[in-house]
Amino acid sequence: MLEIGVKAPEFTLCDKDGKEVSLSDFLGKKVVLYFYPKDNTPGCTRQACAFAGAYREFLEKGVEVIGISRDSVASHAKFAEKHGLPFIILSDPELRAIEAYGVWQEKKLYGKTTMGVVRTTFIIDEEGKIERIMPKVKPDTNAAEILAMI
Repeated sequence: MLEIGVKAPEFTLCDKDGKEVSLSDFLGKKVVLYFYPKDNTPGCTRQACAFAGAYREFLEKGVEVIGISRDSVASHAKFAEKHGLPFIILSDPELRAIEAYGVWQEKKLYGKTTMGVVRTTFIIDEEGKIERIMPKVKPDTNAAEILAMI
């Protein structure tokens, strides 16, 4: 499990336009990196829209927002367009970043156990180190909580 103060795992994934984005592209900036289960589901949509609504404030504080899920590039493109998402969302179908950050875990729903992405947010400092880990965040309040912290 990742800990505060360690170097955040590097990744290179494709955004909604198929362009490669690496975590190291943001050295010198603080990054809010959030992992979410699935595009266009109620909780994930509320969380993304909350980040979209606060995105200007994040930028004013010099903070970049990046969302990651297993969904395809095409799914992300539709999700971003439908909800006007101005920040970066990355596709991780091979679970590279998802597993590196330890958010691929057992989940229980209606008595069934499955593997899935546990909604988790990381704040990464300007040097690429993990500053804060927020497991099992609430979709409606995640963006506002982070803004209040930074």
